[in-house]
Amino acid sequence: MRPFLTANWRNLLMLNFAADAATLQPYLPAHTEPDTWNNIHYVSLVGFLFEDTRVKGISFPGHRTFEEVNLRFYVRYKDQGQWKRGVVFIKELVPKHLITFVANTLYRENYATHRMRHQWEYPGNNTLRVTYEWEINGQPNYLSATAAETALPLTPGSEAAFITEHYWGYTRLNDRTTGEYQVTHPQWDIHPVQHYDYQCNAAELYGAAFGPILQQPPLSALLAQGSAIAVMPGRKLLA
Repeated sequence: MRPFLTANWRNLLMLNFAADAATLQPYLPAHTEPDTWNNIHYVSLVGFLFEDTRVKGISFPGHRTFEEVNLRFYVRYKDQGQWKRGVVFIKELVPKHLITFVANTLYRENYATHRMRHQWEYPGNNTLRVTYEWEINGQPNYLSATAAETALPLTPGSEAAFITEHYWGYTRLNDRTTGEYQVTHPQWDIHPVQHYDYQCNAAELYGAAFGPILQQPPLSALLAQGSAIAVMPGRKLLA
């Protein structure tokens, strides 16, 4: 099957928070159930860079390289006796209006367009500093981390493995119908994070219920090296 979209995802910075199940329940797609690690419902604020983006093999000038910041949580779906582990996006931010239009129209995702930029630096001592910034009504928001320059293989069964090894996307279309699509990529190596910082107007972006979640200290911060990815054509899961 030919991918719908291909790209390179690079330097995925993930801040991971504990959430209560009641907050996530209204966003839970039909046919899925929450996926937890150590009985914790995780919500992740994720910033990364798209590179060499192509839709059905075609690249569009000015839309090949761009930032994305998203807020997501984790679910699973049993398909013919096998569990598929996936993510549900609360909202995805990008700097290009065309990307927002295509994603919202074709995949029924909740994209929004904001001014964004990123910065990657190598300040010495074998470290890498990654920053993603976006604006909300002219106010700066950001994710930033300093990590070891050398990435290490993922530890099986770890929190980092739980966060990064979800290869399906699920979208709530209505109370009975869910969109499903697969994202393929190799297992990602992880840069050990030494320090992180963030500023996010969560209540304005995601609703009042997410304000307290993102105001608490994150349980962890991860920086995944990233790789080439492919988003496969989707399907609908019907009642």
